[in-house]
Amino acid sequence: MSQTVNDRRPSSLQGATLPKWSPYAIAGGSIALGLGISAAAGLDSKIQWGLMAAVFFVAASYGIAAKVEGRRQAKDRVATSLVWVAFLLAVIPLVSLIWETVERGVKVLDVYFLTHSMGLVTDTEPGGGIYHAILGTLEQVGIATVISVPIGILTAIYLVEYGRGRLAQAVTFFVDVMTGIPSIVAGLFILSFWIIILDMGYSGFAGAMALTILMLPVIVRSTEEMLKLVPNELREASLALGVPKWRTIMKVVLPTSVGGITTGVMLAVARITGETAPVLLLVWGSTFINTDPFDGPQASLPMYIYQQYANSGGSGAAYDRAWAAALTLIAFVMILNLAARGIARWKAPKTGR
Repeated sequence: MSQTVNDRRPSSLQGATLPKWSPYAIAGGSIALGLGISAAAGLDSKIQWGLMAAVFFVAASYGIAAKVEGRRQAKDRVATSLVWVAFLLAVIPLVSLIWETVERGVKVLDVYFLTHSMGLVTDTEPGGGIYHAILGTLEQVGIATVISVPIGILTAIYLVEYGRGRLAQAVTFFVDVMTGIPSIVAGLFILSFWIIILDMGYSGFAGAMALTILMLPVIVRSTEEMLKLVPNELREASLALGVPKWRTIMKVVLPTSVGGITTGVMLAVARITGETAPVLLLVWGSTFINTDPFDGPQASLPMYIYQQYANSGGSGAAYDRAWAAALTLIAFVMILNLAARGIARWKAPKTGR
């Protein structure tokens, strides 16, 4: 008898629940209702019916869940609905941007476009390519990476392993300030010091120095957080064996956090690749191939996109080249992000036995 009562008790405590397909049905009904109201009211904007559908979805989720499952479960479903709506609001512009760029960029994106420069081709004429811009971007970003990575990693090591007192506080404060510096300010600083005061002229190296200023705080902050995640027990075990502190850092701390550090570096590189303001002020742009970043103006992908759009004169060929260059830049940044994720997963500590 007792066993029978115990078997029946869970079913008596279990209330009514909506089926698993109910959110999809509610979403479909909300979209249909939003489209119907938009058609009846003569609204042409997709944003308007999309927002109405989102409001109907949240309201219907609460109303139906409160009727069937109760108010407590209805509040949980409303929270879930708001999360999904926020997710869609964030994803839709991104998907729209990528779709528009791919649709317009594939018109002239081919092997010829990637392996030729503009040369003597004017901005209003068809033809030309972005080889000189790709080469300039790789050199400028590469120089900035070579300069900023050692400085940023060593600064983070100092702050985590050695930093004490006012000097460490001052370094931390200025790193936080540099994180919020607009790119145009970094460009103006290098312009006034390197070009106006020292009279060194426009070059890819000048742009690389401005990109270094933007890259440094990202590397310092990401490396600092990764070093803090290394357990102190590993440091103490190494020091207890008589290993010097510098060797402990080199052989224990850095190898343990190398995956996160590499990810931070790759994300910093992806962040500066699309910067336009420093390049516009310091590199100045060129339609010819310049392989020397220390002598003379040099092209870059962000600068190329700006020039093709600004100097198009209504030419469709210039617009097509601008969109194709933008697609190339997005692909380059996407590859860097995928590489960062791959390295982070490869170097992540193994949790299984």
